[in-house]
Amino acid sequence: MAIRIWHQSFTVLSDLEAYDAALQEHFRRVSRPDTVIDMHGMREGTYRTNYPGDDIKHVGFQFLHSIQFMQGALLAERQGYDAYALSTLPEPGLREIRALIDIPVVGYGECAARAAGRNGRKFGALVFIPELAELYSDNIHRHGLGGQLVGARDVGFRFTDVLAAFDRPGPLIDQFRDAARRLIAAGAQAIVPGEAPLNVLLAMNGVTEVDGAEIIDSLGAWVRTAEAEVELHRTGRAEVGSGYFGAIPDPVRRDEILAFYGLKPI
Repeated sequence: MAIRIWHQSFTVLSDLEAYDAALQEHFRRVSRPDTVIDMHGMREGTYRTNYPGDDIKHVGFQFLHSIQFMQGALLAERQGYDAYALSTLPEPGLREIRALIDIPVVGYGECAARAAGRNGRKFGALVFIPELAELYSDNIHRHGLGGQLVGARDVGFRFTDVLAAFDRPGPLIDQFRDAARRLIAAGAQAIVPGEAPLNVLLAMNGVTEVDGAEIIDSLGAWVRTAEAEVELHRTGRAEVGSGYFGAIPDPVRRDEILAFYGLKPI
């Protein structure tokens, strides 16, 4: 049976045609033949420019923007999607969304970290939004993998450099390898290539390792995780959320509260 996944980006995809096309091609490569990944970005006009980092680097702004992620998740459930994927390193609202809808919800950062840390490996992350290093470390500790994290560091280039590298990737890939080697010297056995634009650029250019350390395809990791969780959900073998952070509330009351705050799915 086919699997339908709602992909949610932190970018306005219509502002980034090359990135949008690269994502679609990569998803075709890493997903099952019968998996359908419908791509969704932030609403047009969310940011002042095509660069979300000026907002994302602030925790308060990220919290406010996470409302779009919550609305998308609710809409995904109502439209019959099999899974919802926060396809962005910060994973805004991940814990809260999991406790609002009754379909599998996966996070890009968590899936990548679990792939990087399998079999007890030490790992690190490289980000092009420097402020996300602190957020990433906090998220990894929340996911229970803090003891395996060597560190999260600034990769040394920025979002605009990554976009430009889709046409000429060589120099930027060399910079990435240099930064990865510094993490490897600190003990990392696997590297998470931070934000999704960098991930897809490396993947489309076949960068899978640096000096024997695996470069994690974070996008591929969340796709595989989502597919597996959908299968578990369909067979009734999925773990049922419980307690404060996991129990799904009464959907009628949920919708009443959403309506009160003007947050119905859009």
